[in-house]
Amino acid sequence: MIWLVRHPPVALHWQKRCYGISDVGLSREGASLAKTLVSRLIQLAPDRIVHSDMRRTRLVGEQVADILSVEALVDDRWQERNFGHWEGRSWNAIYRETGDAMDGMLDDPEKFRPGGGETTAEMVARSLAAWNDLPEDQNIAVITHGGPIAAILAKRNDAPLEALANYIPKPNSICEIQSMKLEQND
Repeated sequence: MIWLVRHPPVALHWQKRCYGISDVGLSREGASLAKTLVSRLIQLAPDRIVHSDMRRTRLVGEQVADILSVEALVDDRWQERNFGHWEGRSWNAIYRETGDAMDGMLDDPEKFRPGGGETTAEMVARSLAAWNDLPEDQNIAVITHGGPIAAILAKRNDAPLEALANYIPKPNSICEIQSMKLEQND
């Protein structure tokens, strides 16, 4: 069994900002929800924890691993999309500057690089490679971000890249998936 876990809500200052690979902390609500999330994960009793090494995933991952005395591995392929120079800017400021260019993340997933960062296709390929490297003989909790989880869920549903946004889970959620290798379309 694989549990894909989206981190709790980030600090309020960041919630209307583009923060992709920026290493931001949790809000007060997020810190409180993290305690509940840790309890839920302890009850699931994973054999291994994997996290992206961002503060918002590391906090949960390391606590669960310590309590269960299981291995916590860092795999940066589970990080959120790299938004290049959009990182840290408000979504409103990005829209004022670029108009509807951000639609390119879904309209042109193979070529559009938000802020000069990573294309949707690149983020999906990275996430699928991380998924395919998970051992099949263990129950694993992957503490990660909305983009990588959406990539896995969309692929499992044979959804096109343009539909990725429909698969982004809410913060602090757990998606339970039977271990199964996914093919990458290179």
